[in-house]
Amino acid sequence: MTSFTVRRARTSDVKSIRALVKPLANDRVLLEKEAVAYYENLQEFFVAEDEAGAVIGCGGLHVMWEDIAEVRTLATDGAWRGKGVGHQILDRLLAEARELGVARVFCLTFEVDFFLRHGFSVMEEQSAVDPEVYSELLRSTDEGVAEFLDLARVKPNTLGNTRMIVRF
Repeated sequence: MTSFTVRRARTSDVKSIRALVKPLANDRVLLEKEAVAYYENLQEFFVAEDEAGAVIGCGGLHVMWEDIAEVRTLATDGAWRGKGVGHQILDRLLAEARELGVARVFCLTFEVDFFLRHGFSVMEEQSAVDPEVYSELLRSTDEGVAEFLDLARVKPNTLGNTRMIVRF
């Protein structure tokens, strides 16, 4: 089996990240974003690369509030699925969340079993944040925060995903 490493994303990885996301966006598993969105949020991303330096997976961690963050854009090249790439990226994102002091990590996913294996559980409605924090988060212009809050205006973006959360 070929090995791979997980590292912080670089600007030169954006083209590869977008290429990983494109087929998943075509299948309505992930939302496609403009290149500028990846550059603006690049510091949130980690990538997996194979021995030849090709990007074979990616994922981001977006902090939404003092104690909660979201796993975003977790994707693996089709040829590498089932070989631990997604697991290692997610482990790295969760370690990053702990290092940042985040107590909970949220995701929207079709891959429920994958996230269950990492300690996530399906979210109860309205249980993620208290009303005061909810009102603060409503001020955010970030679409991912709106998805987390389950606002009606982003229902088409959630694509039927399951809302999941892990607590440390």
